[in-house]
Amino acid sequence: MALKFPAFHWHPVTRQRWARFRGLRRGWGSFWVLLGAYGISLFSEWIANDKPLWVRFSGRNYFPVVKFVPEDVFAGNGRQTRPDYRELAAGDDFAPGSGNWMVWPPIPYGPLESLPPETIELPATATVTATPEPRVASADVDAAGRVVRAAGNAEYFGVEIGNILEAAADKGAEVGSPTAQGGGARGEGRMGSRGSPGGRDLPSRAIWPLPEKIQTGLAARFANRAAGAVDAPAAGPDGRTAWVSLSPYESRGAPPARVRLTFREELAAGQTKKAVVDEQNPVFPAGFPAPGTPGWVFSTEKEQVRYPFRPVAGHPLGLDSSGRDVAARMLYALRTSLSFGMLLVLATMALGTAAGAVQGYYGGRVDLLGQRFIEIWESLPFIYVLILLGSVYGQSFGLLLAIYAIFNWIGISYYVRAEFLRLRKLPFVEAARVIGLPGRKIIFRHILPNALVPLVTFFPFLLVGAIGAMAALDYLGFGLPPPTPSWGELLAQAQEFPHAWWLVLYPALALFATMLAGVFVGESLRAAYDPRPYGKME
Repeated sequence: MALKFPAFHWHPVTRQRWARFRGLRRGWGSFWVLLGAYGISLFSEWIANDKPLWVRFSGRNYFPVVKFVPEDVFAGNGRQTRPDYRELAAGDDFAPGSGNWMVWPPIPYGPLESLPPETIELPATATVTATPEPRVASADVDAAGRVVRAAGNAEYFGVEIGNILEAAADKGAEVGSPTAQGGGARGEGRMGSRGSPGGRDLPSRAIWPLPEKIQTGLAARFANRAAGAVDAPAAGPDGRTAWVSLSPYESRGAPPARVRLTFREELAAGQTKKAVVDEQNPVFPAGFPAPGTPGWVFSTEKEQVRYPFRPVAGHPLGLDSSGRDVAARMLYALRTSLSFGMLLVLATMALGTAAGAVQGYYGGRVDLLGQRFIEIWESLPFIYVLILLGSVYGQSFGLLLAIYAIFNWIGISYYVRAEFLRLRKLPFVEAARVIGLPGRKIIFRHILPNALVPLVTFFPFLLVGAIGAMAALDYLGFGLPPPTPSWGELLAQAQEFPHAWWLVLYPALALFATMLAGVFVGESLRAAYDPRPYGKME
């Protein structure tokens, strides 16, 4: 005898609303985007997993994703633990031509798998940095202003044995003039001129007039007065600039016989050069100094894997702070978020509908006591209750769902209560009472089907709120226990590592797109259920 099921017939008003909803392209498209994304996430184990989908070994087929396969099957070591499939795939048993092989999912990494840094493939390149080395020279001068000793790159600065007391006065001296040749008091004031008998002339570029601060500092030191460090720029005749320095001086028993001046070349900004070259065959661009060129300091830097690590080949969305593939965690987080959201909304609607229906149908003292209870209940601090119960029972998906559901039903109960208060006075309810139907049947068979409009239209918005709330709790550390994949947990890592832009961009985009699609669906449903012809969203 064949079983016959009663045919399901849509109410004409429901068919009209559904047709109106399908005509709103933005909401209809968003509905299928959400449905498709959730459907794909339900097969996450077949898309992202550190276990192969299919293993062919010794003429037999194994499906580790579907059924557990112990290590003893492949190694014969008697161990009943899970094998390391990557190690097996790299062994001789699965070498080409052995007849054994594995089929991996599109993303061959699990959401909880931490990858060793050496397994990350990096380009074989290195960054070579060439920095010009500033020239430094020193000059010891005596109380008469005579340079008695010069060291370092003294020739570059034109610092030679000579008298420099009146360097500022001779700034404009020309080669061949009496002062430039050391004849006279003014000639003794140029840095770089020999004032001693037998001294040779220097070209005009070697004339470095000393700044007034340096001259004052020299005078203080030779007068045996305490003085601080002095650092002042001095411009040479050829336009170059050097920094002339004096170290701090403390008064002592006798004035110093000599004082040391330090000359330091001032490098222009932007002279550091960088080039990315191949490690095996380095080819430097034009204008880049060859390694070993005098006057340049070279350093080589090769990128090292430090978690969190940027997107690379094999990991298009990067890796998190524990070396886990972000793409795999994003996929599993999508399933977790949508599952949590829908379960929470269903639980919220069930509790809110039951409470609102009882209050609205019976009214009177039942309604009054119910409202007072709701006022007390909603004043309880939700986050504190969550922290307290989480510390006692431990964080879990079920605990978070239960706690959030028992605090989130109040808003729905208000709308259902209002609908029942309105509908209970209508003739069809009075007729049901007259014929003797019990209150339970009147509530569920006659009133509730006519009070579903707010439930249907609020469903997408409640789903969006649940997804956002879960992400916020995970971000704060009060949500799902680690290492459960979660968008909020990835965003929390991004706060700890501000340079890891991929930990902000991809979870934020996924969260934004999911919530935006939910809002579009909610707006379209609200417009489809709007009885006014001009109330729908175009």
